[in-house]
Amino acid sequence: MGKKRILLKIGTNTLTKETDQISRGKIEDIGRQIAILKDDYEFIIVSSGAIAAAKQFVKLEHNGTLITEKQALAAIGQPHLMRIFQENFRELGLFTSQCLLSYSDFENPDAKAHIKNTINVLVANNFIPIINENDTVATDEIQFGDNDKLAALTAALLGADLLIIATNTNGIYSKASIENNAPETIDEVVDLAKLQQEISDSISSHGTGGMQSKIDAATIAQSARIETWIVNGLQENFIIDAFNGDSKYTKIK
Repeated sequence: MGKKRILLKIGTNTLTKETDQISRGKIEDIGRQIAILKDDYEFIIVSSGAIAAAKQFVKLEHNGTLITEKQALAAIGQPHLMRIFQENFRELGLFTSQCLLSYSDFENPDAKAHIKNTINVLVANNFIPIINENDTVATDEIQFGDNDKLAALTAALLGADLLIIATNTNGIYSKASIENNAPETIDEVVDLAKLQQEISDSISSHGTGGMQSKIDAATIAQSARIETWIVNGLQENFIIDAFNGDSKYTKIK
């Protein structure tokens, strides 16, 4: 049996550790875990954070409130984000590669085939693909979802065994527990319609997603027979802890 394929989606809140700057320590934490697991698992990363990376270096006239300015910030920040990944991963003996995708790519059979073939070659040669939306030509993820849907579509295209969505909560909390100010994680779900009734409408502070976008992504993954884990990426060692059952997270079968 070959290695299991994991699609790891990292949100902006995880990468910044809920600050205004990309956390090198968090990227090192992710790389360290991948280095430990690489004999048994192959990783493909979908990463947000390009806009957050740019805001560390530049200040535009409207501070990135317009879609066009957010696209410009993404164009400025993407190479900075990739440089941080490359530098931290390289120290751990890991090699990275960049892939920018758009939703239109998933509607074109030829483009889908090229994406799949290219990423398979990268993975076979021990290069970790780091995927983001091509924000300079597309606005969907800037406005909606913080790359959750992109991660699910990519997981389905590449036949991933598991989709891990790293966010800033211990998975999805039950609505009653939130109302009682004592959040409790919903451990395991099969029926997404029931899960839909548990979520709130709030979105994360730095990203554009919320739990609704996570459920939308899990729906895509479930239809492709891929399990989804929604884990707390702010915690150190969050991938390995989830594998070992040492953390609270939501598993969507």
